[in-house]
Amino acid sequence: MRVRQGTWLPAAGALALCCALVLVPVGQARAGLAVTAARFLQLRPATGTPHFPPKTPATEQIRQLVQCGKTIFAVGTFSVVDQGRRSFIRHNAFSFSARAPFTLNGWDPDVNGEVDSVAFVKGRCGYAYLGGSFSAVGKQQAANLAEVSTTGTGSVVEAFGHDASNTVETLAAYRTHILAGGYFTSVNGSSADPYLASLNYLTGRDDGLLRLHISGHYVYPGVAPNRTRVYNQQLSHTGTLDLVEGDFTSVGGQQRRQIFMLNLAAKRGATVTGWSSPRFDGGSGYPPKGYYYNCTGNEPFYIRAAAWSPDDHTVYVASTGYRPWNDKSGYPLQGLCDMAAAFTANQHFATLKWINYDGCYSLYSVAADAYTAYFGGHELWSQAPDGCKSFHVDRHAIAAPGFEGLSSVTGKLTFNPTRSRGLGADDMLATSAGLWIASDNYAGSQMCGKVYGLSGICFLPYRR
Repeated sequence: MRVRQGTWLPAAGALALCCALVLVPVGQARAGLAVTAARFLQLRPATGTPHFPPKTPATEQIRQLVQCGKTIFAVGTFSVVDQGRRSFIRHNAFSFSARAPFTLNGWDPDVNGEVDSVAFVKGRCGYAYLGGSFSAVGKQQAANLAEVSTTGTGSVVEAFGHDASNTVETLAAYRTHILAGGYFTSVNGSSADPYLASLNYLTGRDDGLLRLHISGHYVYPGVAPNRTRVYNQQLSHTGTLDLVEGDFTSVGGQQRRQIFMLNLAAKRGATVTGWSSPRFDGGSGYPPKGYYYNCTGNEPFYIRAAAWSPDDHTVYVASTGYRPWNDKSGYPLQGLCDMAAAFTANQHFATLKWINYDGCYSLYSVAADAYTAYFGGHELWSQAPDGCKSFHVDRHAIAAPGFEGLSSVTGKLTFNPTRSRGLGADDMLATSAGLWIASDNYAGSQMCGKVYGLSGICFLPYRR
């Protein structure tokens, strides 16, 4: 049924769907520990958070938000951050208090290029690991990777190696290992683990935890040029499993496409688990016996983000991709392009639990609590399997621009505050206080939950 934007929707199990078993951050985005308090997520966002000006010479974008201790760290591509009536120069990294009034502090490592990811070793909030596409941090040369102090303005820690051969797109911390993924084929003098390497947290040297021999890229009729890469990752709440998304066809000697699951705690080093599905790895071929597993040729890599349920029993995935390149059947939509989905998370096989199509618009981020999976991008609709953009709108679709909260049980829309679409929400972070949404100021985008002046950051707190 249709409802007004910004309302709660009744559904099966609605009493459970109204509440949230929230996550406590453990020093990196998209990871946390379950706690017992169940609270409502507010429709109206907090005000006073740092944000971008509505108009800047180039689009400003936050790529990732991470909480460590009482501080939120934001990285991306930007130069000016506003708070209250003041403007601050911050090149691609800044931090602020996680609690109101969300005061921006003096941390300013002054990175000369895009920062895609930031990570912390648990309990070590005085040092941040940065990955991206840059050549210097302040006056110190650093190629795409660096450890910086979080005290003062943020100087480079020279003892940690800072030389990756190409872009570092994702960082995470497992115990004392820094897991770095990207386009690089060598890092800090080692080419043993191209695209995804485990580094000693003190020296930055390859510590041998990973030996995955990642290779391959996507090939099918009409596909655009694409290269092997690791783009994103999410640690489980137990801290021993890692979901990894990217462009590859072979990982650890096994056929994998779009996403795979690692067991980091295996005795002889991290191993690739059996978690996979022919819906995205192509193991059963195309219909009629298999599934549509390749999307439009312009977006061969389409599963951009994933999240764990608090009990680690479910994996939620968010995708772009438009439509399968070879699906001529019309509607309903098929494949895993431009949709939100839930899979079982056992280490042997990924079984589809539900899927929610958004009418051929991209999703880039996902976070979850016990009852709701939250998806962000530049989508317009939810529950639109019979629609595709403006030329074929599903008459049963529900308007949900920029953000949607879906039932963890059914995948139906249950929480709908709306958000300016912009380029799309690139990251979300669930904490014990609420949900943080990272975005941009493309075309003046600044609205979240019907509140304006929130370009780049929107925080939806839980009700007390």
